[in-house]
Amino acid sequence: MPLYYSLTENLLTDRPEDMTAIAQSGVSVDENGLIERMLAKGSLVTRTDIKAVFSLANETVAEGAENGDNFVLPLMNISFSISGVFDGPLDTFDGNRHKLNINLTKGVLLREAEKKVKLHKTNKAVPLPQIQEVKDSVSGAVNNRLTAGGVAEVRGYNLRIDGDNPSCGLWFVAADGQETKAVTVIENKPSRILAMIPALTAGSYQIKVVTQHTGSGTLLKTPKVFTYPKSLTVGN
Repeated sequence: MPLYYSLTENLLTDRPEDMTAIAQSGVSVDENGLIERMLAKGSLVTRTDIKAVFSLANETVAEGAENGDNFVLPLMNISFSISGVFDGPLDTFDGNRHKLNINLTKGVLLREAEKKVKLHKTNKAVPLPQIQEVKDSVSGAVNNRLTAGGVAEVRGYNLRIDGDNPSCGLWFVAADGQETKAVTVIENKPSRILAMIPALTAGSYQIKVVTQHTGSGTLLKTPKVFTYPKSLTVGN
Protein backbone atom coordinates (compact mmCIF):
# COMPACT_ATOMS: atom_id res chain seq x y z
CA MET A 1 0.00 0.00 0.00
CA PRO A 2 1.32 3.46 -0.86
CA LEU A 3 1.45 6.42 1.49
CA TYR A 4 -1.03 8.98 0.16
CA TYR A 5 -0.25 12.70 0.23
CA SER A 6 -1.97 15.87 -0.90
CA LEU A 7 -0.84 19.42 -1.60
CA THR A 8 -2.19 22.41 0.25
CA GLU A 9 -1.35 26.09 0.51
CA ASN A 10 2.02 26.75 2.15
CA LEU A 11 1.22 29.14 5.00
CA LEU A 12 4.88 29.82 5.81
CA THR A 13 5.75 31.65 2.59
CA ASP A 14 4.45 34.83 0.97
CA ARG A 15 3.81 33.46 -2.52
CA PRO A 16 0.20 32.26 -2.91
CA GLU A 17 1.24 29.61 -5.46
CA ASP A 18 3.60 27.85 -3.01
CA MET A 19 2.30 24.51 -1.81
CA THR A 20 3.28 22.04 0.88
CA ALA A 21 2.67 18.31 1.08
CA ILE A 22 0.53 16.70 3.79
CA ALA A 23 0.92 12.97 4.37
CA GLN A 24 -2.41 11.16 4.74
CA SER A 25 -1.91 8.74 7.59
CA GLY A 26 -2.73 5.13 6.89
CA VAL A 27 -4.12 2.65 9.38
CA SER A 28 -3.44 3.53 13.01
CA VAL A 29 -1.90 0.51 14.75
CA ASP A 30 -1.80 0.23 18.54
CA GLU A 31 -0.07 -2.46 20.59
CA ASN A 32 -2.92 -4.94 20.15
CA GLY A 33 -2.96 -4.28 16.41
CA LEU A 34 0.78 -4.90 16.25
CA ILE A 35 0.36 -8.18 18.11
CA GLU A 36 -2.34 -9.22 15.63
CA ARG A 37 0.05 -8.55 12.75
CA MET A 38 2.80 -10.51 14.45
CA LEU A 39 0.50 -13.49 15.01
CA ALA A 40 -0.68 -13.29 11.37
CA LYS A 41 2.91 -13.98 10.30
CA GLY A 42 2.52 -17.47 11.75
CA SER A 43 4.65 -16.93 14.84
CA LEU A 44 4.71 -19.81 17.31
CA VAL A 45 4.85 -17.31 20.16
CA THR A 46 1.49 -16.82 21.88
CA ARG A 47 -0.36 -13.54 22.35
CA THR A 48 0.31 -13.75 26.09
CA ASP A 49 4.04 -14.21 25.50
CA ILE A 50 4.20 -11.24 23.13
CA LYS A 51 2.31 -8.97 25.52
CA ALA A 52 4.64 -10.01 28.35
CA VAL A 53 7.74 -9.24 26.26
CA PHE A 54 6.30 -5.87 25.17
CA SER A 55 5.52 -4.97 28.77
CA LEU A 56 8.99 -5.98 29.96
CA ALA A 57 10.74 -4.14 27.11
CA ASN A 58 8.73 -0.93 27.65
CA GLU A 59 9.33 -1.04 31.40
CA THR A 60 13.05 -1.67 30.97
CA VAL A 61 13.51 1.19 28.50
CA ALA A 62 11.54 3.59 30.70
CA GLU A 63 13.64 2.65 33.74
CA GLY A 64 16.79 3.13 31.72
CA ALA A 65 15.61 6.57 30.61
CA GLU A 66 15.03 7.51 34.24
CA ASN A 67 18.69 6.60 34.86
CA GLY A 68 19.85 8.70 31.91
CA ASP A 69 20.74 5.76 29.69
CA ASN A 70 20.93 6.16 25.91
CA PHE A 71 19.46 3.39 23.75
CA VAL A 72 20.49 2.39 20.25
CA LEU A 73 17.75 0.07 19.03
CA PRO A 74 16.81 -1.27 15.58
CA LEU A 75 13.63 0.84 15.45
CA MET A 76 14.73 3.97 17.29
CA ASN A 77 17.50 5.68 19.18
CA ILE A 78 16.89 7.41 22.52
CA SER A 79 19.12 10.22 23.76
CA PHE A 80 18.96 13.33 25.95
CA SER A 81 19.50 17.05 25.56
CA ILE A 82 19.04 20.11 27.76
CA SER A 83 17.62 23.37 26.44
CA GLY A 84 17.85 26.81 27.99
CA VAL A 85 20.62 29.32 28.78
CA PHE A 86 23.01 28.83 31.71
CA ASP A 87 24.38 31.94 33.42
CA GLY A 88 28.06 31.10 33.48
CA PRO A 89 30.06 27.95 34.34
CA LEU A 90 28.84 27.81 37.95
CA ASP A 91 25.13 27.86 37.10
CA THR A 92 23.13 24.65 37.63
CA PHE A 93 19.98 23.19 36.15
CA ASP A 94 16.85 25.13 37.07
CA GLY A 95 13.48 23.72 36.03
CA ASN A 96 12.10 27.24 35.62
CA ARG A 97 14.76 28.19 33.06
CA HIS A 98 15.89 24.89 31.59
CA LYS A 99 14.25 21.82 30.13
CA LEU A 100 15.40 18.22 29.87
CA ASN A 101 14.44 16.66 26.53
CA ILE A 102 14.21 12.98 25.63
CA ASN A 103 14.98 12.73 21.91
CA LEU A 104 13.74 9.93 19.67
CA THR A 105 15.39 9.41 16.29
CA LYS A 106 15.01 6.76 13.59
CA GLY A 107 16.86 3.50 14.07
CA VAL A 108 18.39 1.50 11.25
CA LEU A 109 15.20 -0.43 10.47
CA LEU A 110 13.06 2.71 10.12
CA ARG A 111 15.73 4.39 8.00
CA GLU A 112 15.62 1.43 5.64
CA ALA A 113 11.81 1.41 5.64
CA GLU A 114 11.77 5.12 4.81
CA LYS A 115 13.61 4.41 1.55
CA LYS A 116 11.00 1.85 0.50
CA VAL A 117 7.82 3.85 1.07
CA LYS A 118 5.82 4.34 -2.15
CA LEU A 119 4.01 7.68 -2.46
CA HIS A 120 0.72 8.42 -4.20
CA LYS A 121 -0.67 11.92 -4.70
CA THR A 122 -4.34 12.65 -3.99
CA ASN A 123 -6.37 15.83 -4.44
CA LYS A 124 -7.59 16.33 -0.89
CA ALA A 125 -7.87 20.06 -0.16
CA VAL A 126 -8.75 22.35 2.75
CA PRO A 127 -12.53 21.91 3.17
CA LEU A 128 -14.71 24.82 2.05
CA PRO A 129 -17.36 26.33 4.30
CA GLN A 130 -20.70 24.61 3.80
CA ILE A 131 -24.03 26.23 4.71
CA GLN A 132 -26.86 23.77 5.38
CA GLU A 133 -29.60 26.14 6.48
CA VAL A 134 -30.36 29.76 7.33
CA LYS A 135 -33.00 30.54 9.95
CA ASP A 136 -34.60 33.95 10.45
CA SER A 137 -34.98 34.62 14.20
CA VAL A 138 -37.97 36.96 13.83
CA SER A 139 -40.22 34.91 11.55
CA GLY A 140 -38.76 31.52 12.39
CA ALA A 141 -38.58 30.78 8.67
CA VAL A 142 -35.85 28.42 7.46
CA ASN A 143 -34.23 28.91 4.04
CA ASN A 144 -36.98 31.32 3.09
CA ARG A 145 -37.06 34.77 4.64
CA LEU A 146 -34.81 37.34 6.31
CA THR A 147 -35.97 40.18 8.55
CA ALA A 148 -33.83 43.32 8.38
CA GLY A 149 -32.64 44.20 11.88
CA GLY A 150 -33.21 40.66 13.12
CA VAL A 151 -30.75 37.82 13.61
CA ALA A 152 -29.73 35.25 11.01
CA GLU A 153 -28.76 31.79 12.28
CA VAL A 154 -26.45 30.15 9.76
CA ARG A 155 -25.69 26.45 10.31
CA GLY A 156 -23.26 24.18 8.50
CA TYR A 157 -19.61 23.12 8.51
CA ASN A 158 -16.28 25.01 8.54
CA LEU A 159 -18.14 28.31 8.86
CA ARG A 160 -15.99 30.10 11.42
CA ILE A 161 -14.95 33.54 10.17
CA ASP A 162 -11.22 34.11 10.70
CA GLY A 163 -8.60 36.31 9.11
CA ASP A 164 -7.64 39.94 8.64
CA ASN A 165 -8.45 40.06 4.92
CA PRO A 166 -11.13 42.76 4.45
CA SER A 167 -13.26 40.31 2.47
CA CYS A 168 -13.63 37.93 5.43
CA GLY A 169 -17.10 37.98 6.94
CA LEU A 170 -20.74 37.07 6.46
CA TRP A 171 -22.21 38.83 3.44
CA PHE A 172 -25.73 39.38 2.12
CA VAL A 173 -25.62 39.43 -1.68
CA ALA A 174 -28.54 41.08 -3.50
CA ALA A 175 -29.84 39.91 -6.86
CA ASP A 176 -28.06 42.83 -8.57
CA GLY A 177 -24.73 41.82 -7.01
CA GLN A 178 -24.68 44.47 -4.29
CA GLU A 179 -23.03 43.02 -1.19
CA THR A 180 -23.67 44.06 2.42
CA LYS A 181 -21.50 42.77 5.24
CA ALA A 182 -22.87 41.76 8.64
CA VAL A 183 -21.33 44.26 11.06
CA THR A 184 -22.34 42.47 14.26
CA VAL A 185 -21.51 38.77 14.63
CA ILE A 186 -22.96 37.42 17.87
CA GLU A 187 -21.64 33.87 17.63
CA ASN A 188 -18.82 32.64 15.42
CA LYS A 189 -18.32 28.87 15.43
CA PRO A 190 -17.43 26.31 12.74
CA SER A 191 -20.96 24.86 12.96
CA ARG A 192 -22.98 28.03 13.56
CA ILE A 193 -22.84 31.78 12.97
CA LEU A 194 -25.32 34.18 14.56
CA ALA A 195 -25.26 37.63 12.99
CA MET A 196 -27.40 40.76 13.00
CA ILE A 197 -29.09 41.24 9.62
CA PRO A 198 -28.24 44.72 8.25
CA ALA A 199 -30.89 47.22 7.14
CA LEU A 200 -31.39 45.53 3.79
CA THR A 201 -33.85 46.83 1.24
CA ALA A 202 -36.64 44.52 0.10
CA GLY A 203 -35.59 41.92 -2.41
CA SER A 204 -33.89 38.58 -2.93
CA TYR A 205 -30.56 37.76 -1.26
CA GLN A 206 -28.00 35.00 -0.98
CA ILE A 207 -25.67 34.54 1.98
CA LYS A 208 -21.92 34.28 1.44
CA VAL A 209 -19.23 33.22 3.92
CA VAL A 210 -15.63 34.35 3.35
CA THR A 211 -12.93 33.11 5.73
CA GLN A 212 -9.26 32.24 6.09
CA HIS A 213 -10.07 29.62 8.73
CA THR A 214 -8.32 26.24 8.47
CA GLY A 215 -9.06 24.68 11.84
CA SER A 216 -5.34 24.26 12.56
CA GLY A 217 -4.59 27.63 14.17
CA THR A 218 -2.96 29.04 11.04
CA LEU A 219 -4.71 31.17 8.43
CA LEU A 220 -5.00 30.69 4.69
CA LYS A 221 -3.24 33.36 2.64
CA THR A 222 -6.17 33.45 0.23
CA PRO A 223 -9.68 33.42 1.75
CA LYS A 224 -12.07 30.64 0.77
CA VAL A 225 -15.62 31.53 -0.26
CA PHE A 226 -18.95 29.74 -0.13
CA THR A 227 -22.21 31.22 -1.41
CA TYR A 228 -25.42 29.56 -0.28
CA PRO A 229 -27.33 28.75 -3.48
CA LYS A 230 -30.81 29.29 -2.00
CA SER A 231 -32.41 32.72 -2.30
CA LEU A 232 -33.83 34.42 0.81
CA THR A 233 -36.45 37.15 0.65
CA VAL A 234 -36.33 40.41 2.61
CA GLY A 235 -39.65 42.29 2.89
CA ASN A 236 -42.88 41.44 1.11
